[in-house]
Amino acid sequence: MSVICAAIIFASLRCCDGNLRFASYYGDHMVLQKSPQRAVLWGYGTDGAQVTVSLSGPVPQKTSSAPMTEGIWQVTLDPVVAGGPYNVTAASQNSTVILTDVLFGDIWLCGGQSNMYFKTSQVFNASEELANATKYPHLRTFMAALKMSDTELTDLIQVKLPWSGPTSSVVAEFSAVCWLFGRYMYDYLRYPIGLVESCWGGTPVEAWSSSGALQKCGLKQSEDSPKERNSVLWNAMIHPLLNMTIYGAIWYQGEANADYHQDKYNCSFPAMIDDWRKAFHQGSQEQTAHDFPFGFIQLDTYRINSTDDGFPDIRWHQTADVGFVPNPVMKKTFMAVTFDLPDKTSPYGTIHPRDKQDVAYRLTLGARAVAYDEEDVLFLGPFPKLIWSTETVINITYDQVVSVTPSKDIFEICCSVKRPNESKSQWAPAAIVNWDPTSIQLSATYCQPPDEVTAVRYAWRDWPCDFKACPVYSASRILPAPPFIVNKDPGEGNIWKSSN
Repeated sequence: MSVICAAIIFASLRCCDGNLRFASYYGDHMVLQKSPQRAVLWGYGTDGAQVTVSLSGPVPQKTSSAPMTEGIWQVTLDPVVAGGPYNVTAASQNSTVILTDVLFGDIWLCGGQSNMYFKTSQVFNASEELANATKYPHLRTFMAALKMSDTELTDLIQVKLPWSGPTSSVVAEFSAVCWLFGRYMYDYLRYPIGLVESCWGGTPVEAWSSSGALQKCGLKQSEDSPKERNSVLWNAMIHPLLNMTIYGAIWYQGEANADYHQDKYNCSFPAMIDDWRKAFHQGSQEQTAHDFPFGFIQLDTYRINSTDDGFPDIRWHQTADVGFVPNPVMKKTFMAVTFDLPDKTSPYGTIHPRDKQDVAYRLTLGARAVAYDEEDVLFLGPFPKLIWSTETVINITYDQVVSVTPSKDIFEICCSVKRPNESKSQWAPAAIVNWDPTSIQLSATYCQPPDEVTAVRYAWRDWPCDFKACPVYSASRILPAPPFIVNKDPGEGNIWKSSN
C-alpha cells in the first residue's frame, strides 16, 4: 500500500472499535510540542463519556482526562521535556486508541505557495539529500492535503502524508525548504523537530488569511479563481490546525501577489501573521506563544531583464516597507534574502530555483537569533544606517562591515528633473565609485544638477544579479544586502537617513 493511500485511511491510528479516535493530524511517529509549552491532544468519541490520556515512555508522566462534549474531547498534557519515544493512549469506556513512537520537541508549521511546496526530490543534489534523510530519525514530517473550504473547518479534510520518520521516499515528496530548515535546525538544537507542511502553489496571501485579517486591510472577496477566493485555504488547511501547540512557522509566498493586490501586501502579510498568532494562541489553550516566531523567504527571481516592479515591490512590502525584519510592525519575525540565487536553467521554470539549501540555511540563521535567542549570530545582511550626499556623491554607511564588488547599475538614483529624451522613469543608474569597510560612495552626476537627487534604491529589479554575484554582502559573503529604497527628506539638508 502506498504512503498516500495509507494516509487516506489513517492507518497510523489504532482504534479497536472506531468510536474513539484522534483528530486527523495525530498519529504514530509524530512530534508533540515539548516543554515549557504543553501539548494539546484532541479527537472524537461518544457524547458524555470521559476520556483519559496517558503516556508511557522514558520519563513517567501524569494522566490527563477530559469529558466528551458534542462528540469532541480535548486534553492539555503536562509539560514534557524533549525526547521519547512515548506511547500515547486515549481510553474511554471500552475503547482505546494508541499512538506509538511519539517524540516531544519543537513543531514548525511550513506554509505558502509553490516554492514551499517544491519537493526535496527536485533540488540540486537531491540524491545526496535523500540518501542522508535516514540519518535524522528525530526529524518527523506531516503534510496536509490540498483542499479548500468556504467555511472554517474543525479538522483537515484529508491528509496527504501522515506523520513519518525520514525515509527517502517520504522526504522526496516533502517540501524541500521545510525539510532542509528542519535538518539544519536539528544540527543546532539536537532534539526532535516536527515539520508540518500546509501549502499550495499559485495561491495569494488572501486565500491563507481569515476574513478578520483581510478586513483590516480593506480587502474584499474575489471570484477570479477558486484558489483566489478569500480565506478558502485558511478555512481548510490552517484553521483545523489551531488546536495544535506549535513553536513557530516559516512561509514562502508572495509570487501570486506580484500582480494581485500588490499594493495591499504591506498590510495583508503582517495582518496574516498577527492573526495566525492570535488564533493559534487561543486554539491551543494559550500554549502556542501569542507572538510565536515567524520566518519567511523574501522573493527570489523570475524574469531576467524584466523592468516590471512586481517582484521588487513585493520584496519591500514583505517587510512592511521597512526593508528588514524584525521591525516595530513585524516583531519576532526573520527573513532570508534570496534574490541572489537565480536559476536560469531550472526545469521547473525560473520562478522555481533549485538551490533550496542556501535558502533554508539563511532562514536558519534568523531562527537561531530570533526564535531561539542565540546571541552573536549574524542573520541580517548589510542595511544602510546613514545616507548623506554632496554635490556629486551619495555616501551610504552600513550597519556592519561589507564586502563590495563594483557595479554600474545595481544602485539607482531618482532625479527631480528628468533629462531630455529620457524614458518615463526618472530612475537612473548610480555607479559605485568607491568603498571602504562600512560604506559605499555612489556617483550622483547622472542627475543635472547632481544635488537634485531625491531618492536612492538598491537592487530594485526582478533579477538583480547572477548567482551569488550581487555587489553588496556581509563581510563573510554569506548574507546579501536586502533591497531598499530611501527618499530624501527635504527638511534634513544633506542627511537622508540615520539609524538614530
